[in-house]
Amino acid sequence: MLDTVEGIIIKERDYGESSKILELFTKKYGIISLISKGSKKLKSNLSGVSSNLTYGVFTIYYKKDKLSTLTNVDIISNLNTVKKDILKITYCTYICELIGQIAKQVNKDDIGSIYDLTISSILKINELFDSVVITNILELKLLDYLGVSPILDECSICGAKNNIVTLSIEKNGLLCKNCRTNEKLVSIDAIKHIRMYYYVDISKITKLVVDEKIKEEINSYLNEYYEKHTGLYLNTKEFIKQIKQMNT
Repeated sequence: MLDTVEGIIIKERDYGESSKILELFTKKYGIISLISKGSKKLKSNLSGVSSNLTYGVFTIYYKKDKLSTLTNVDIISNLNTVKKDILKITYCTYICELIGQIAKQVNKDDIGSIYDLTISSILKINELFDSVVITNILELKLLDYLGVSPILDECSICGAKNNIVTLSIEKNGLLCKNCRTNEKLVSIDAIKHIRMYYYVDISKITKLVVDEKIKEEINSYLNEYYEKHTGLYLNTKEFIKQIKQMNT
């Protein structure tokens, strides 16, 4: 069946001497596998559009649960800003790797909203919004779809809304002063920002300024939370750490 779908390539690998196999994340079908025949040949009309982070409208011969065939791509955005910066490329690659794992675990009815979140996040990074903050906002929102989102409106133990003193990884959310035992303290400023991250509409962000100390605190918290509650292991996250260490 010939079809056109909006999507973004989240993974590529060589296939034979001249072709590629692509994983395309789409709003319509979720993640589908495509063969891009002859795309490694320089003269092919598919050579420049069969790589990671290609975002556009894809014309395909669609085969449900089988390998579909790519015939054409109309680019929506070249993501030029991202592709000129190694750190932005790495964060967007991390987002693609994260989505590649999460999209296969969630309810099919959620794919559309996850797709919108993903595209909004990558476009905001391309618009020069802070890569770390945008990625953290997306990570926090995705926890909802995995069913492990922290409780952010009340104490996760007693339900109190006042006297909140920290945000616990082990106890999945806010803790009031009466319920906290020996849990590490997360600053109130970081908690306020995490709640903002959770509720903000990524596509509507026009200004984003977060203090470096708070940003690092939130990023560390989410890294630990993902390790504790999701079971996901993401290679690109380690590469991000290495790049940061090289730049310090």
